[in-house]
Amino acid sequence: MNIELYDTTLRDGAQQSGISLSLKDKINITLKLDEIGIPTIEGGYAGSNPKDDEYFKLIQKENLSNSTVSAFGSTRKPNSKIESDQIVNAMLSSEAKTLAVVGKSSSKQVEKVLETSLDENLSMISETITHLKERNRRVIFDAEHFFDGFITNKDYALKTLKVAVDSGADIVALCDTNGGMIPEDIKKVINESKEFGIDVNKIGIHCHNDTDTAVACSLVAFEQGINHIQGTINGYGERCGNANLISIIGNLQLKKGVKIFSDENLKKVTELSNYVSDTVNRTPFAYAPFVGSKAFTHKGGMHASAVNKYVESYQHIDPKVIGNNSNITVSELAGRSNIISRLKELLIYEEYSPEDIKKLTSIIKDKENSGFSYETASASLELLLKKYKKLIESPFELNEYSVTLKSSPKDFGEPMCEANINISVKDEIHNSKAEGNGPVAALDKALRQALSYYYPELSNIKLTDYKVRVVNESEATESIVRVSIESADPKTVWTTVGASPNIIEASWMALSDSMEWWLTNNING
Repeated sequence: MNIELYDTTLRDGAQQSGISLSLKDKINITLKLDEIGIPTIEGGYAGSNPKDDEYFKLIQKENLSNSTVSAFGSTRKPNSKIESDQIVNAMLSSEAKTLAVVGKSSSKQVEKVLETSLDENLSMISETITHLKERNRRVIFDAEHFFDGFITNKDYALKTLKVAVDSGADIVALCDTNGGMIPEDIKKVINESKEFGIDVNKIGIHCHNDTDTAVACSLVAFEQGINHIQGTINGYGERCGNANLISIIGNLQLKKGVKIFSDENLKKVTELSNYVSDTVNRTPFAYAPFVGSKAFTHKGGMHASAVNKYVESYQHIDPKVIGNNSNITVSELAGRSNIISRLKELLIYEEYSPEDIKKLTSIIKDKENSGFSYETASASLELLLKKYKKLIESPFELNEYSVTLKSSPKDFGEPMCEANINISVKDEIHNSKAEGNGPVAALDKALRQALSYYYPELSNIKLTDYKVRVVNESEATESIVRVSIESADPKTVWTTVGASPNIIEASWMALSDSMEWWLTNNING
């Protein structure tokens, strides 16, 4: 079956609150979608803003290999001439070969939003599509509010489809604009539309995710013979988002056996998902099906043991086929299998006896019970495992440190913190003092300052994230605080952890682990 995936990330996806795409972003995402082989890419709303108009000019200069760009617009305005309609002319001016025309299929929407007659709306649909077809465009009619319209006035909703098809529309996309449908609704309405006489090969589906069923609804539509499916990368879109094309691709190709992409391009799907997340400045959702960094992560000891013996035990697919990887974490739920898996990843498994592994399992569980969490702090875990067998030497040793708050009520400025540290490096003692707008910033500067004399390469490291969590809130001010620090150099990102009733002490643990991990892997390793 020939499936047309229709991507509307650049238009509908960009309508999600908090997402803003520059012109360069839109071009780059288009090129990425073309590279993987998305058939049709909706570039934007023609005539709505200068950025989208410029996009359509620039994208014509790109030699797309696999994709066709579509321009979005609407039917002519009520009681107006088609020849002078600004949006219709803007769609044509975009020079896009495919045009998506949104029109009302709900009688209530026509009367209460457009404030025109039902007959006039049918004329708007017919005249717009006919006008565009006469100018050799492929036309997709987005039947807005179709499912809600079907419920309130079935006969009229179906009539809008018939008028669109009779006027030459290549596809009539049934839109669950409010995202309120569930799969059984989709199935029923599509079947009645077919019974009404609408050719199934001309029907498409466009679902929103307000009931968290957009992907399921899209797959049900496919089961009813629909081969035009609209959605967005990562499910971005208005309100709760659109149908997630990433999940649709995974389910169609890996579960339904529909050959959407080559095996080589299918392996790029995770990369595509992460690329779009990065472009819209969103942290990739770690638990996203198929492509999330934790989608194939095994935490429980029983799970880890089973996966080590038989990889399919707790994985519905081989993650590599979609460009992802499996992972076994170490936590308070870990068994020996989790530890063994991590030691093998570090290529040091042969150094550890069964008794060592047993003791390490107990040590990690005790430390987790005291507030540490190694599930995401892989760098701190690596240090713990290697230090147990003395496989590494600490590049520095802390002798003492202090942090003081410097504030003057008369200055009305931000208070400053001063950190003083005393460390030993290569049998030499070094003192350092630094200021920062907080204790962690001051400690970070002081430690770097002390170490940079011996390791100038540390200038490449940046502290990129700092998180604090109270572990046992019931203890009030005596609660244990867990600090997680994310650090990065130009090539690598790593996370470390510290835990203590004292937030500065916990911060120091995580901070010093971060420096130590990098030094042992890049200087002393």
